[in-house]
Amino acid sequence: MYNIGIDLGGTNIVVGVVDKNNNIIGKGERKTNIPRPAENIFEDMYAAALDALDQAGVSMKDVEYVGLGTPGAVEPETGVITYSANLFFHNVPAKKLLEERFGKMAFVGNDANCAAFGEYIAGAGKFARDMIAVTLGTGVGGGIIMDEKLVVGFNGAAGEIGHMVIQVDGEHCNCGRSGCWESYASATALIRMTNALREKGNDPILEKVIAAEGEVNAKVAYAAAREGSEQCAQLCETYAKYVATGIVNLINMLQPEVICIGGGVSHEGEALLEPVKRYIAQQSYTRDNSEEMQTVIQLAKLGNDAGIIGAALLHKNG
Repeated sequence: MYNIGIDLGGTNIVVGVVDKNNNIIGKGERKTNIPRPAENIFEDMYAAALDALDQAGVSMKDVEYVGLGTPGAVEPETGVITYSANLFFHNVPAKKLLEERFGKMAFVGNDANCAAFGEYIAGAGKFARDMIAVTLGTGVGGGIIMDEKLVVGFNGAAGEIGHMVIQVDGEHCNCGRSGCWESYASATALIRMTNALREKGNDPILEKVIAAEGEVNAKVAYAAAREGSEQCAQLCETYAKYVATGIVNLINMLQPEVICIGGGVSHEGEALLEPVKRYIAQQSYTRDNSEEMQTVIQLAKLGNDAGIIGAALLHKNG
């Protein structure tokens, strides 16, 4: 039997057919084209799923479960998307809409939680009991798995790790608070820091990299550091310290076996991971300093497929 996983984003709907080995064997895609009625979006999910099944060479009768990962808050028992600002959804009965169209039992979860669950089952955390996924993208997202179960909270809104404050009265965050981890460790924050350095006007290596890239993005500071810019090297070190600060908070609170880091900035690989691990080793608290009792920090492994796989496997959560 197979499962269908749906990754619903503000731009694209991506559907995958997932086999018993947790591999995606067929994909289909449609544009989300928001704002428009939820019923129309769910019709396109079904159409994309038919494309994915066709590519996989299987039929709907071979499918056991359907899972959906969506931005926003999801009521865990009913599968209702209570609110999603990016999709203009309010109290959308997603589970019901899926089951009406697919004729299969459906499960609905937050997209970041689905990506974390995918990494936990089939990626960076597949041999662990507890894992936290950290995504360094436009914001800082994540998902928490403890005792082999996603932590979603009584209202489905748990796991917003990017909105713990690491600097009182610090940078303003879009959530309304100030000093959130997201405001210091996201790709957006790295771009802000790079622009602030650029305004000083005394780093020709950075200017050369920006000219080649065509814009200031989250890659240019690391690229300039590799080219020999000492200022950018220090900026990347500062950024890594911010990333590590939030991770240390998570470790000290929950002591997970694994923390995996994904998102666009994670593509910097060891250039990001090495200083992050160094700061974590200096700051994290544990009663046992032996290596086997320390949280493993590693890069996520599934990339953009994590959300599809996690959604397809939501039926395994608890």
